[in-house]
Amino acid sequence: MSETTTPDTNPEPTKPTLPEQRASDLAAAEGATLQKAAVLAAEKVEAPHSLASDAWHELRRNPFFVVSGVLILLLLTIAAFPRWFTGKSPRDAELREHYIDPPKWSHFFQADWFGYDGQGHSIYARMIYGARASIIVGVATTVMVAILGIVIGMLAGYYGGWVDSILSRVVDVFFSIPLLLGALVILMVTKDRNEWTVVLALGILGWTQIARIMRGSVMTVKNSDFVVAARALGARTPRILMRHILPNAIAPVIVVSTISLGVFIASEATLSFLGIGLREPTVSWGLDIASAHEVLRDAPHVVFFPSAFLSVTVLSFIMLGDAVRDALDPKLR
Repeated sequence: MSETTTPDTNPEPTKPTLPEQRASDLAAAEGATLQKAAVLAAEKVEAPHSLASDAWHELRRNPFFVVSGVLILLLLTIAAFPRWFTGKSPRDAELREHYIDPPKWSHFFQADWFGYDGQGHSIYARMIYGARASIIVGVATTVMVAILGIVIGMLAGYYGGWVDSILSRVVDVFFSIPLLLGALVILMVTKDRNEWTVVLALGILGWTQIARIMRGSVMTVKNSDFVVAARALGARTPRILMRHILPNAIAPVIVVSTISLGVFIASEATLSFLGIGLREPTVSWGLDIASAHEVLRDAPHVVFFPSAFLSVTVLSFIMLGDAVRDALDPKLR
């Protein structure tokens, strides 16, 4: 009998040729490389930046912010620790020895570096100690007007209706009173005039602009999706105002408050110059400018240095406000 051969149903696979093997290895290596690159790219994906981080990134690149920040930091240090910069008292009068003595530039950071005024006071010492009154008035007034303006503007913008009508009319009444004129009237009927009475006089009349800005900002934010969602989830009004509306509506207020700080410092100097603001023995740049008019022709340096310190301080805060505005407003980037 002849044996019959059955066909092999599972033939052995043919080995790939050398070119095919190289192509397969290259494809596998390329796939592994692409997979590793995808993993590394996924690990490097950063979380979305907040408004504060974006603003800080822009501020660090702004030269106006750097210059104004250094000047303001120096002024704050001088106001807080004046003895670090001079050992001379601003009230020591040496009228016979140093009547309107001119500056002596060779004596760096000494009492007579800026010369002496008409009362024999060291101008340099008075510039150092005068920074405290200006900074206190500017910062305290700004805090006061910011709190009043934010609260009133937030309530008017969020509730609307009759609440908005009443608060808006109150804002209009105070807005119609000129700041310096109203402060003059308030301080004229005040017996004891110091930094805090000036703060009160300026703060009572200076909050209206911030209230208007806050009202408009809140009216824009209160209809946002996240506010509607928080209200739908049962969040109470105080939580909605403090956690959702205030952080998203306060950016314009920060800008205006920073610029207003310099304006309040200039207002204090103006009131002191007119004899209605601060009084002796308080040391103030405005008082020094007022007392310098008697010897202005013979010693112009007496009015130059307090005016220069005042101008640099006001300019620093205005530059800081402009830099903050540019950083917080995406349209200006």
